[in-house]
Amino acid sequence: MTMRNYGWIAVILAVLAASGGAAAQEVFTLEAAVRLALEQNEDLRGARYGLVVAQQQASEARSDLFPKIDLNASYARNVLVAENFLPAFIFDPNADPDDLVPVRFGADNVWSTNVTVEQALFKPSVFVALGAAGRFENFEQETLRGRTQGIVTQVRLLYYGLLLAQEQARLVENSVQRVRKSLHDTRALNKAGLVADYDVLRLEVELGNLEPNLFRAQNSVAQARRELGIELALDNLDGVRVAGSLAAIDLDDFEANSPENREILAFSNWATEPLTEEVKSAAREDRSDLRQLFFSEQLRQSELSLERVQYLPEIVLFGSYGILAQQNGNPAFFGRSEQRTNSSQVGLRVTWPLFSGFSKDARIDQRRASLRQAEAMSRVARARADSEVETIWDQMLEARARADAQHMAVQQAHRGFDIASAQYREGLGSQLELTDAEVALRQSEFNYAQAAYDFLVAQANLDLAVGSVPMVDSGPLASRLQ
Repeated sequence: MTMRNYGWIAVILAVLAASGGAAAQEVFTLEAAVRLALEQNEDLRGARYGLVVAQQQASEARSDLFPKIDLNASYARNVLVAENFLPAFIFDPNADPDDLVPVRFGADNVWSTNVTVEQALFKPSVFVALGAAGRFENFEQETLRGRTQGIVTQVRLLYYGLLLAQEQARLVENSVQRVRKSLHDTRALNKAGLVADYDVLRLEVELGNLEPNLFRAQNSVAQARRELGIELALDNLDGVRVAGSLAAIDLDDFEANSPENREILAFSNWATEPLTEEVKSAAREDRSDLRQLFFSEQLRQSELSLERVQYLPEIVLFGSYGILAQQNGNPAFFGRSEQRTNSSQVGLRVTWPLFSGFSKDARIDQRRASLRQAEAMSRVARARADSEVETIWDQMLEARARADAQHMAVQQAHRGFDIASAQYREGLGSQLELTDAEVALRQSEFNYAQAAYDFLVAQANLDLAVGSVPMVDSGPLASRLQ
């Protein structure tokens, strides 16, 4: 590919940038992006429906504490009334004992209405099920909290990733502009006979290598925008813009930052100090995955208790009231009073399962094994949580140290590039020295942005690891998730 082809790439990039600026764009701060994701994310909506199901299951379990009242009503028309045979001597003492007489039982029309009432006086399974439903509701509540924490963290990571991609594109574009300027100056010096043709050729090659890199960097920005737009459930994925700059962020002086960068830094308030036991303890108590395992243990315990109470009797108070009416000929609703009869009863029913082929013992053993399995999973998860917190904390400290070192390196690289540029223009330095200075400046600027990105990512992961995510465990949303 010739240098001329790369010039056309530059023209295409300029057109794309101009068209992107004309399109409808919306600039999101970090808090606005997180808030929009919490309002529109489909995964979170699904988790909310799961909580509604759990709440209604708890209501269903409570319904067993109330009496059950049933009403049954029916009407039947006997096309052919059933007949049975009775000995004839019942009606005629002189009849042969072997003779039978057909007798019709019933009438053409039959109505019946029956009301039954049952109230459990002693039913242990009801109380165990009620406790299990409450625990399941707690489990779903914690599941919703964990999903919300995950969404907030994912938006933060995508937001930081877009900032890093933009920084990479900006740095490559700056390098392209600097090399173009150097190429312009070198061509002028070459015409004046002050530099060799090789210096011009070297800069043309460097520019040819940088322009495709710029195209790739801008593609990475577009991809990062689309990923964030999907998480925010936006229609215009390419129009997503975020506020803030990793290159301009100052991790040492909070007030020296722009309002957008201050909001980014204020989203997590972790200090780069040695890890304390209080942080580990908070992680064991507040991490959503550990709390979900805890509620899962409680559910397994409820299942075990539910199987055990199957050995106990159930006592139910019941009563019923019924009306039966029969009538021949054309139907008249419930006929006359002499064609109706009433019945009522009350009683106490005791049900005590005595033997069921050892199936209850087998189910109890199954539930006990499930409980032990849940307890083992919780112990392993707690150990991994401690290790994860320590690992992320070390990553955060390491990123902060790199950022401090790279901040100084950027300043030195700027100074070195200015010196190399001045010496080259005065004929005191070589084009190779200028290229090396430009590469060092670009690399140091990106290294600082990468370190700041790694620091912010570690903060976001640490918030999730200790179970204290901004806008989920604090603020108005937190009160709705309690």
